Formats: sequence, structure tokens, C-alpha cells
Amino acid sequence: MTSNKPYLVKAFYDWISDNQLTPYIVVDVSVYGVLVPMSYVNDGQIVLNVSASAVGSIALGSEAIDFTARFGGKLEHLCVPYGAIAAIYAKENGAGTSLPIEHPEVAEDAVEEAGQENEEPGLTAVTSSDAPTQGQQEPSPAPAKGKPSLKVVK
Repeated sequence: MTSNKPYLVKAFYDWISDNQLTPYIVVDVSVYGVLVPMSYVNDGQIVLNVSASAVGSIALGSEAIDFTARFGGKLEHLCVPYGAIAAIYAKENGAGTSLPIEHPEVAEDAVEEAGQENEEPGLTAVTSSDAPTQGQQEPSPAPAKGKPSLKVVK
């Protein structure tokens, strides 16, 4: 079965908003796919006001919440997968719920690749005769394997 977390978050968001309260979410930034301004993260978490009046163009999708918000006067795009939401509650009275953190499952292909570490690498050395001629692009390097992380771009 699929996770019930998107349904619970959407229901609590609607319930809190329908009662003219301010919905806040607590986000665990260690979950893959979280895109938030890292300078506002404390102890691996960030608390976000997701009320319609505080954010622009919020979309509660099937996999994540996407919206824009201002941080220090700068407009930022945020993406919060439902698995990263640790709690949703009303600012005014604390009504809401806490939720378990759900890390995305690793694809089977990635597990198989990790098990094949002793095989020859997929990259080969480029000699000067194999180098691309002017106008051709060099192939991009393979992505590094390991734990995913966020990179803050300013």
C-alpha cells in the first residue's frame, strides 16, 4: 500500500485553514528531496508557515508540497516531500499531529549497483586521441554514489 501521509497532511492542512488558524509544518531536512533554505535550519529541522497568506502558489501534490516563500526578503522555491514532514499543527493553539519520518526507498537498480563495487568502474581514461574535437561536448562525469545531500546555491 502507498503511504497515508499525503492524505493526513492535506486533511490537517485543510482543517487548520478552515478554522482560520495558521498551519505550520516541521520538516526533517535529512530526507532526500527536501529543498529549503539551509541557513534557516536548526538541529536538522525547519519550521515553516504554510498558510495561504504566507506563501505563494502552494501546491499540495501527490508526492510533495511545492511553494514559494520569502526568507530575509528573498523569494525562494521550496519543495517538501511528505516523508520529511515530522508534524503539522496550528500556530495559535498547537492542534495538529506528529508524523513519522519516511525516507524514500532505494531503487533496486541502485542496490544492485552498490553490490557490484568490486567490478571494473564504468569510466575509462581519455587519451588525447579520444579527446573531443572542437565543437563536441565532453561527456559529463557519472554522479557520485553515496548519501544524497543538499547544496545551497546563493
